[in-house]
Amino acid sequence: MNIPEDKYREIEELISSDESVVGIDAKKTHILILHMLQQIQDRLDSVESRLEVIEDQVDA
Repeated sequence: MNIPEDKYREIEELISSDESVVGIDAKKTHILILHMLQQIQDRLDSVESRLEVIEDQVDA
Protein backbone atom coordinates (compact mmCIF):
# COMPACT_ATOMS: atom_id res chain seq x y z
CA MET A 1 0.00 0.00 0.00
CA ASN A 2 1.43 3.33 -1.03
CA ILE A 3 0.30 6.18 1.22
CA PRO A 4 1.44 9.72 0.36
CA GLU A 5 3.76 11.12 3.04
CA ASP A 6 1.41 13.98 3.96
CA LYS A 7 -1.53 11.60 4.46
CA TYR A 8 0.68 9.22 6.45
CA ARG A 9 1.71 12.04 8.81
CA GLU A 10 -1.90 13.23 9.12
CA ILE A 11 -3.07 9.74 10.15
CA GLU A 12 -0.07 9.32 12.42
CA GLU A 13 -0.96 12.53 14.25
CA LEU A 14 -4.59 11.47 14.61
CA ILE A 15 -3.86 8.12 16.25
CA SER A 16 -0.60 8.72 18.11
CA SER A 17 -0.50 8.55 21.89
CA ASP A 18 2.47 9.17 24.16
CA GLU A 19 0.56 7.38 26.93
CA SER A 20 0.31 4.09 25.03
CA VAL A 21 3.01 1.43 25.14
CA VAL A 22 2.63 0.86 21.38
CA GLY A 23 2.48 4.57 20.54
CA ILE A 24 -1.11 4.72 19.28
CA ASP A 25 -4.49 5.27 20.88
CA ALA A 26 -6.25 1.98 20.12
CA LYS A 27 -9.75 3.32 20.85
CA LYS A 28 -9.26 6.37 18.63
CA THR A 29 -7.77 4.18 15.90
CA HIS A 30 -10.74 1.82 15.94
CA ILE A 31 -13.23 4.69 15.95
CA LEU A 32 -11.44 6.22 12.94
CA ILE A 33 -11.48 2.90 11.07
CA LEU A 34 -15.14 2.27 11.85
CA HIS A 35 -16.08 5.80 10.81
CA MET A 36 -14.26 5.42 7.50
CA LEU A 37 -15.90 2.04 6.90
CA GLN A 38 -19.31 3.62 7.54
CA GLN A 39 -18.53 6.33 4.99
CA ILE A 40 -17.56 3.64 2.46
CA GLN A 41 -20.77 1.73 3.20
CA ASP A 42 -22.86 4.88 2.77
CA ARG A 43 -21.22 5.60 -0.59
CA LEU A 44 -21.70 2.00 -1.71
CA ASP A 45 -25.39 2.14 -0.74
CA SER A 46 -25.75 5.32 -2.78
CA VAL A 47 -24.06 3.79 -5.83
CA GLU A 48 -26.22 0.66 -5.57
CA SER A 49 -29.38 2.77 -5.34
CA ARG A 50 -28.43 4.75 -8.43
CA LEU A 51 -27.60 1.54 -10.26
CA GLU A 52 -31.03 0.13 -9.43
CA VAL A 53 -32.68 3.24 -10.88
CA ILE A 54 -30.63 2.92 -14.08
CA GLU A 55 -31.44 -0.78 -14.35
CA ASP A 56 -35.15 -0.05 -13.88
CA GLN A 57 -35.00 2.56 -16.64
CA VAL A 58 -33.29 0.11 -19.00
CA ASP A 59 -35.85 -2.61 -18.24
CA ALA A 60 -38.80 -0.26 -18.83
